[in-house]
Amino acid sequence: MGRMETGTTLGEFLRTRRGRLSPEDLGIASYGARRVPGLRREELARLAGVSVTYYTRLEQGQSHQASESVIEALARALELSDDERGYLHNLARPRRAHPRTAAPATARHGTRQLIGSLNVPAVVVGMRTEVLAWNPLGHRLLAGHLDPDAPDRSDRRPNLTRMLFLDPHHRDLYPRWENSTSCAVASLRLAVGRHREDIELAALVGDLAMKSEEFATLWAAHPVAEHASGPRHLRHPEVGELTVELETLVLADEPDHRLLVYSAADESPSQAALQLLGA
Repeated sequence: MGRMETGTTLGEFLRTRRGRLSPEDLGIASYGARRVPGLRREELARLAGVSVTYYTRLEQGQSHQASESVIEALARALELSDDERGYLHNLARPRRAHPRTAAPATARHGTRQLIGSLNVPAVVVGMRTEVLAWNPLGHRLLAGHLDPDAPDRSDRRPNLTRMLFLDPHHRDLYPRWENSTSCAVASLRLAVGRHREDIELAALVGDLAMKSEEFATLWAAHPVAEHASGPRHLRHPEVGELTVELETLVLADEPDHRLLVYSAADESPSQAALQLLGA
């Protein structure tokens, strides 16, 4: 199941964020040589207003009763982003006694009908980045080498994160692959924080860590950010290079599902490329 199941994820995250802060930047006098960069435990504890012993137990996974106020104080001291702050609070929540396996997700009929009516690429993904449905343009843009009906079979569903690291055809779609993988792992971290009890999500992380050294390295760094919108630069095997704008919509009746919509600027070469792909 990978690191996600060891119970030390909270401590690992705190250590990585402690390590990126400079005492000088925070106005802390630094004495003596430091074996590792960043704040010492006692410095962070002092900034957050908690005892060194308490913080050490929290970082070492020996305490699971951190209050909301303590977690918020640590988030302020560590200067976390909004995404990182939410992730930290999720990690500090008590976990269920037993992991669970959710039933395979499905895209609602109305959602399928909606994306079928769009003239831009659209994809519906579940909380594990598995593809639940796509319209013809979405299929051709992201995975034309796969069976268009693959999302309809839960045992063969494409997974966007898995494809990014393990499918050479999908990997070639991203000329800025390193940046794309960083974004993907940072978003997956958020999903893990929200669904720590999900067995299949843990299995996805473990499988990717075993099969991809790049994924394992990125995962260990604990990037945390929601990359739900913005430009995506692609190199498509049929229509060449193009830049599309991604917008991610949360579906009201299925809050763990996301609708990914890709568009291009009017009268741009990228729009012409999408139209050619659709033709």
